[in-house]
Amino acid sequence: MLPSQLSSGDATADRRADYAKMLAESGEPASAAELMEQALEVVPEWAAGWFGLANYRDKAGNAKGATEALHHLLALDADDMFGAGLKLALLGAIDVPDQPPSRYIERMFDDYAERFDKSLIEKLGYAAPRKLAELIAETAGISRHFRLAVDLGCGTGLLGTELSDRVERFEGFDLSRKMLAKAAEKRVYQHLGQADLSLPAPISGLFGQDLAAHRADLIAAADVFIYLGNLETVFANVRELAAPGAIFAFSVEDAGAGEGTRLGPSLRYAHSQDYVIAICHRYGMAIETSRRTVIRMDAGKPVHGILFLTRAAA
Repeated sequence: MLPSQLSSGDATADRRADYAKMLAESGEPASAAELMEQALEVVPEWAAGWFGLANYRDKAGNAKGATEALHHLLALDADDMFGAGLKLALLGAIDVPDQPPSRYIERMFDDYAERFDKSLIEKLGYAAPRKLAELIAETAGISRHFRLAVDLGCGTGLLGTELSDRVERFEGFDLSRKMLAKAAEKRVYQHLGQADLSLPAPISGLFGQDLAAHRADLIAAADVFIYLGNLETVFANVRELAAPGAIFAFSVEDAGAGEGTRLGPSLRYAHSQDYVIAICHRYGMAIETSRRTVIRMDAGKPVHGILFLTRAAA
């Protein structure tokens, strides 16, 4: 079956999609694509079906067919909840978008919320929250406590659990309501809210009626920027959130040499050190320290990232 919005509403089409998935997992993506084509003849407006067809055609080496399926999917799904635009960019059919579709990110993490902690920590060796918390302790001082911390893209609260004993009030924000529900179970945040970090404050949701600007003396974003691409808007939001002299600690996936960002096959964005240095300078964040490290594993290979600890002007 296909991720999210699984059923086509037609039993015959669903059975063909199930068989197609089995064929693809057995190493026969071309045959899987043929079965999905048959399923879509029955239910031609099934968005998830076109998503599956595009993937099977791509794995079979049929880039042209995959591109056609993705364009058809976008015509059915204006919010692009399957990330068709990102896949089209990887295929070279369109320019890489500055940001992924918000609905795609929200759906992906809503689907992932129940198994997120187990999958990342036990299977992928996910270390960004722990390593970022260690960097904050080393740089700010092991005894430093923060009046108010804001966890951007808090997810299920993995960073919150690392820092909660050093924070008087903790606020967490995420696009996925189901991830926020899991974070609430950890009981480390005094406030949790839904926010879209790709949008400017207050539209993003970072400022509610009872939440003032320039309030945080610690802002953190662990493994969040891989889902943002262009970081201009989030840095503008951070500037609004930060109290004078506040610490802003974050991680990026390392794009290597150069001055820009890169979209990888995982549909995640990587950022170069030069890009981060330039944007920190534009938004008045002085880099106090940075560290290259492995932040997780992916398909058995290490994913290299960079941790940054920066400070707002006093």
